[in-house]
Amino acid sequence: MIPKAQARFIRLNLITIGVTLLVILAGGIVRSTGSGMGCPDWPKCFDQYIPPTSVSQLPADYKVKYVEERVAKNERFAKTLDHLGKQHLADQIRHDQSISQPEVFNAAKTWTEYINRLVGATTGLFMLALAYRSFIYRKIAKRILWLSLINLVMVVFQAWLGSIVVSTNLLQWVITVHMLLAMVILAIMTYTYHYAQQLHKEPVVIISKMVGLKILLFVSLVLSIVQIVVGTEVREAIDTISKGLLYQARETWVGKVGDLFVYHRDLAIAVAIVNAVTYKLLMEKFSGKATELLVGNAIVIVLIVQVLTGLLLSNFALPPYAQATHMLFSTILFTLQFYLYLLVSRASTYNQ
Repeated sequence: MIPKAQARFIRLNLITIGVTLLVILAGGIVRSTGSGMGCPDWPKCFDQYIPPTSVSQLPADYKVKYVEERVAKNERFAKTLDHLGKQHLADQIRHDQSISQPEVFNAAKTWTEYINRLVGATTGLFMLALAYRSFIYRKIAKRILWLSLINLVMVVFQAWLGSIVVSTNLLQWVITVHMLLAMVILAIMTYTYHYAQQLHKEPVVIISKMVGLKILLFVSLVLSIVQIVVGTEVREAIDTISKGLLYQARETWVGKVGDLFVYHRDLAIAVAIVNAVTYKLLMEKFSGKATELLVGNAIVIVLIVQVLTGLLLSNFALPPYAQATHMLFSTILFTLQFYLYLLVSRASTYNQ
């Protein structure tokens, strides 16, 4: 029987994972609709807590004002990169002419970005509550406490990095780091959720060896991470192409990405094959309503959605709803794969 305080932590942890995935969905909608610069400043939006709905609500010099602030903030960030020995990255920011170009006000894009920030702020509050709740484990499972506190710090850093994404006008490598950090945050929450659950569960003893299954699960995790990184780079390339074409001829964008898109497609095939073999092994070693098998079923469903949205993106001129869905389900896939790896590792440990 799980004590009530610990049960509340486990439930809050699961809810926070769900809310974090909503942030990723909101971010995907922002990217797919081109709303990333809908709010030119951060954390406010046009220096207001409630964004404007028309140009008449903005100061006459708003374009110059926010460009100057953005350039100054980027220079501070570039100096930090200089101190870290990343001068080539700092120079990339200093010489990016798009940063000094003012954004035309668009109420729809402004509110899309603003809602994204509200969802992000809500996630921060959930993470704060989760860190507070984790203190109940200070005597029985300190790793849950420390990981929850570390994750809270990482979420704060992620929020700051989000401001850099805005100020650098969606600079490509910053977006990639932003996405990878989101995956690390999800992985930590998934681990604390699993570990807190297993503290009060009897070990599941499986007779057959599961070394091969564990290796396949690890390979599938690595492939998914690489696939997400490559997918992010494809999205960045499409951003560059779309800007160069003044957002016209949308049906040609994918074709202009080149080899990078081919790598992304081939990796998707590899991910599908590895997960199919993994699922076959999973069915051989688990049966009935085993959690491992239920998670495996969920992974199959997510993969199907991924394939369908990938086909929509490549063959139907990148519909925005498919972009957001594709990004969301890629992170859901990673989360489920990591959770399944933890479950199988525990069963394998007790089998030895």
